[in-house]
Amino acid sequence: MRYKIGDVARILGISPDLIRYYEEKGVVTPQKDPFNNYRYFDTWDINFLIDCLWFKNFGFGIEQVANIVSQNTYDDLIGNLIRRGDEIEESIRYQELLLQRIRKYTEILHKLRGYIGKCAIRRSSEFVRYINRHNTTYDENTELQQLSRQWLKYMPFSRRYFEVPEDGLTGEGDDYAWGFSIAMPYVEAFKIEVKPPVQLVPSQLCIHSAFTSTGKDKFTARHLDYMMEYAEKNGHRIAGRAFGNLACSVVENGEITGFFEVWLPIEDKKHQK
Repeated sequence: MRYKIGDVARILGISPDLIRYYEEKGVVTPQKDPFNNYRYFDTWDINFLIDCLWFKNFGFGIEQVANIVSQNTYDDLIGNLIRRGDEIEESIRYQELLLQRIRKYTEILHKLRGYIGKCAIRRSSEFVRYINRHNTTYDENTELQQLSRQWLKYMPFSRRYFEVPEDGLTGEGDDYAWGFSIAMPYVEAFKIEVKPPVQLVPSQLCIHSAFTSTGKDKFTARHLDYMMEYAEKNGHRIAGRAFGNLACSVVENGEITGFFEVWLPIEDKKHQK
């Protein structure tokens, strides 16, 4: 029995264009009628097209499929399947990390509102970070810009990170810096190299809190004044610059509002003389 291309397309549920592609690649060789130039496919051709669908559903691209069906030896086929299995395994690993990240992010957001304007003593987690913006100006260093592009690919595992230096905390200035941070489990998962300008930030005893900032260019070190007041009231000595992350930006009362989690390092009273 011979079939026109439209018939084969209906039998297999694929497009005529895909059949023509596999014909161009030598997967199928229909017979051309010398009188009307129609191409006719037989069951032999249809079997090869079914093989194409078989391998396509393993996730191979159509070019790979054409190569597998028309050119692979037995050992070639095994090698292609092993490589595809490795790709799927890597994809599963990434999706598992992504699931963990979205669950953790959701947990953070659920808790964050309860932290706003309140102070508690907690230890921060260890992480790595780099800085690429001071106040509203991005660093034009070529190496740093390349690093920034690379870290943008790590999103959503990388987070928007900020720092406020000690002179900003004391009211002697209002400078701040921005960059990105990544928690250690993801540093290890993605084999991120930790060398300047990327720096390791160890776990520290901190005053932990959260705050909001509403409107364009409203972020300021003064958002942290209440934390400094808490430190002074409770006899805590500041032990470094404040740091934190932008958790999200959402619409609150009709305006764009950023929600920030923040950590202010303090000296451990156990080790104070």
